Amino acid sequence: MQRLALFLGSIILSASQANAELIINGQRVSSSELSTGSSAYTPSSSSFQNCLAGLKSQALVKGVYGATYDRYTQNLTSDYSVIEKLNYQPEFSTPIWDYLSGLVDDERVQQGRQKLQQHRDVLNRVSAAYGVPAETVVAVWGVESNYGDISGKYPLLQALGTLSCEGRRQSYFRGEFFTTIKLLQRGDVYESQLKGSWAGAFGHTQFMPSTYDELAVDFDGDGRRDLVGSVPDALASTANFLKKRGWQTGQPWGFEVKLPAGVSTAGESRSNKKPLSYWMERGLVRADGSSLLQGNLSEYSQAGLIAPAGQNGPVFLVFKNFDAIYSYNAAESYALAIAHLSDRLQGKGSFLTAWPTDDPGTSRAERREIQQFLLSKGYDIGEADGLIGDKTRQAIQQEQMRLGLNPTGRAGQQILKAFRAEKARNMLR
Repeated sequence: MQRLALFLGSIILSASQANAELIINGQRVSSSELSTGSSAYTPSSSSFQNCLAGLKSQALVKGVYGATYDRYTQNLTSDYSVIEKLNYQPEFSTPIWDYLSGLVDDERVQQGRQKLQQHRDVLNRVSAAYGVPAETVVAVWGVESNYGDISGKYPLLQALGTLSCEGRRQSYFRGEFFTTIKLLQRGDVYESQLKGSWAGAFGHTQFMPSTYDELAVDFDGDGRRDLVGSVPDALASTANFLKKRGWQTGQPWGFEVKLPAGVSTAGESRSNKKPLSYWMERGLVRADGSSLLQGNLSEYSQAGLIAPAGQNGPVFLVFKNFDAIYSYNAAESYALAIAHLSDRLQGKGSFLTAWPTDDPGTSRAERREIQQFLLSKGYDIGEADGLIGDKTRQAIQQEQMRLGLNPTGRAGQQILKAFRAEKARNMLR
């Protein structure tokens, strides 16, 4: 599982928070909770079936038919690798510049613009129905599943059944397990479609089953709410989610600002909003030097100040629409990725303030280039897919030590430039 972005389903590690948290549809699990307990789960198949049998009465109370429950559980096997995922505590902190460079790169922007054109008619109807811009909806689609290309490999019933019987938060996962069976019972989805993240999120925009049950809509009019096989249903459901979480039509999510000398970000936050008149009195302007008051904003519009990399990095004023995105996956780094990608899809540029680092992040194409170099050196890291996992990090660390660089294991610009320079020297020999 990637440490840069666990974006399959409603799961993400917040790169901008001091203590890493697992977020599942807005419910936090702290890193201290994740790090306790053993990950060695090897119960017998009979004990797993006994557990499922014992859960039947709870499923019936939740509206699952007895015959339906038996049908989907009687031959179900466990997958205890998901318990290891639940117990997973990241070994590497993820700087915000790494996180965003992998999620919002030119490749994803170009794909997103193609999707905007391909689904223009549907997106126009979605925006008219829910008041959410097409670019924001497509940005969620891009970050969550790379526009449907990466939706997860875990059979949901197996994963959620296992999590319902072992590990922490069994009550939460049981609710998701029962809801998944109810979706099958209702005919919204087919069992063959139910593959997703280890924690149960699935579909184009990675809804958890309970979120699917609450907010999925049938937008293509075929009588089914199908977020796996129907792009219109998935896009409309995403817009419906954002609308129900407080999206304000015609308002921005926020924008980058320039801090005057002497103004501190200490004590400021997304939730500590103040009127724009307050920020104007303190001398804040947009990053390009223009006024805060543009579009539908007034001096009474409420905004909070966030600095995801500290005061020396990009700083933003954020509004209620940022909160709506945040509710999709409760991490500011995630919300900023969605917001920034939506801006890029509208033709806006990158942030004007540089991230406070001498080793900026790399795009997915650049990460594939790093991996290709490692493969050429004989490292066993799998395919060059742009996803930086443990084997790639370990190989980078070895190469950094060989080259006299700080052995961070990061796939940043420093190691990329070193590899390019070495490749160029070898070609001249």
